[in-house]
Amino acid sequence: MESESTVTTCYRHPKVESHVRCTRCDRYICPDCMREAAVGHQCVECVREGARSIRQARTVFGGRVSTVPVVTYVLIALNVLAYLAQLARSDVTSRFQMLGAGLSSAGEHYLWLDGYPAGYHPEGVIVGEWYRLLTGAFLHLPATETPFGILHIVMNMASLWSLGAVVEARLGRVRYLALYLLSALGGSVLVLLIAPYVAVVGASGAIFGVGAAYYVTSRRIGGDMRQVNQFIGSLLLWLLISAGLTSWQGHLGGLLTGGAVTLAYAYAPRGRHRALVQAAACVALLALLVVLAVVKQSDLATRLA
Repeated sequence: MESESTVTTCYRHPKVESHVRCTRCDRYICPDCMREAAVGHQCVECVREGARSIRQARTVFGGRVSTVPVVTYVLIALNVLAYLAQLARSDVTSRFQMLGAGLSSAGEHYLWLDGYPAGYHPEGVIVGEWYRLLTGAFLHLPATETPFGILHIVMNMASLWSLGAVVEARLGRVRYLALYLLSALGGSVLVLLIAPYVAVVGASGAIFGVGAAYYVTSRRIGGDMRQVNQFIGSLLLWLLISAGLTSWQGHLGGLLTGGAVTLAYAYAPRGRHRALVQAAACVALLALLVVLAVVKQSDLATRLA
């Protein structure tokens, strides 16, 4: 008596006949569901499960390893786009530059005057324009206002390119982005605390924070410190020289903030809670900067009243 042959079908496509089994789960799979493995074929679900179980490569500081500095590319692009917007519209700089307290009247902008006359309106962080604390870090001196404008953004972007690519590779994209934004904020907050009546633009504060990260991470991984020390020495020298040219407060604030963030990254205890400790340190620093900014803004508003 002749026995009937059993027809086997794909577990994901019951209408498709299949004679190949997944080497991991032993279920039948059709050609559309086959994925090549070291031995034989695996089904889609087993491949996905295997990918989840593979431990992702991490940097010394806990970030995911990446070979392309995507965040650095994006930050440079944002700075360049903001600069083009400044050239296209003259009011972009005055509207988004870092300014603690200033005056405007009929579309014109002025430095702060105690007991400002009628017809003038206060502007800046003093009236709740908090966005200036970050937007100012993406603007630069426009070439339409000063011959040094193009040099300002070129030097900053060149520094960001050379430093950012190295630091991003060491920290990972998420940690690097947090470092950059906190450094930018730290620079603006120090400007607000010390020189609230001065208008400031430039990515220098954030870049100085990245420079501090370069120094701290180099020491942590045991790099050649002679070259690093020479670089940091030139960075500090520029900080002193820039006191009479640009906002040294923004540079110093970014440098200190970036150093603090990177110390938390570098010396957080290893283990499964390291990322949590690093994130908590960033949140604590952010809270401190926010508190300092709010207290200063309240003080300026009280004087206005």
